[in-house]
Amino acid sequence: MTKTTIAVLAAAALAAGSALAQAPAGDAGRGAQKVQMCQGCHGIEGWRTAFPEVYKVPRIAGQHPQYFVSALKAYRSGDRAHPSMKGIAATLSDQDMADLAAYYAQPGETTRKASK
Repeated sequence: MTKTTIAVLAAAALAAGSALAQAPAGDAGRGAQKVQMCQGCHGIEGWRTAFPEVYKVPRIAGQHPQYFVSALKAYRSGDRAHPSMKGIAATLSDQDMADLAAYYAQPGETTRKASK
């Protein structure tokens, strides 16, 4: 590798580390208090929705926290286009997203927990 390539890679690694350091830590307990808005679609095994088109709603339990937060931020910014998810994500702070991600990332998380 050239010195320029190494410098570019090092700068990218520092930027990525800085972005991760700024992300709030999620609290699964606080996330458990916010799951109601998710359960209506994502908490029903095999659920299909008809708006804006018919498709199978993905299961979110067990998702990696960084992926979960990244997806919600993409809905909030409009980079992912789904009217319902855009509306929901618009109401969430970065901390809310991190808390929900922590909740859904818990080992053994199922939809039963949210209904207790």
